Amino acid sequence: MKKLSHLTSQGKLKMVDVGSKPIQKRIATATTELQLRPATIRLLKKKTLPKGDALTCAQVAGIQAAKKTSELIPLCHPLALNSVQIEFRLQKDRIQIFATVSCQEKTGAEMEALTAVAITALTLYDMTKAVDQTMKITNLRLLVKEKC
Repeated sequence: MKKLSHLTSQGKLKMVDVGSKPIQKRIATATTELQLRPATIRLLKKKTLPKGDALTCAQVAGIQAAKKTSELIPLCHPLALNSVQIEFRLQKDRIQIFATVSCQEKTGAEMEALTAVAITALTLYDMTKAVDQTMKITNLRLLVKEKC
């Protein structure tokens, strides 16, 4: 059986030592979807939800989440992020959410991108739940992981 990188020889958890890895530019993009009623999409576009401008609030939440990933996921390394971009594609009955994270580090930014889209979706869910109880968050996945 292959030795797992996050376990000691005694089977205890450890954070992987990346000290000897080179610093490289790294980019990761993740996505998820929030399915909701068309009427809710219209309220989002008009910024007339009871809790206000949900898209802007969710965008800020996603950026904050990316910066705090190592505090939320125990074995993630803290990264100095160069940029976090949150984008929305509004469709008739869903919002596609994309997060792209870049850094110059010894380890990748995929967990930061995944955390960013997840928290963005959860924030949208929270801000729209008063008007739409049919929502579903689906298709959370990593799209791109690059070393440049």
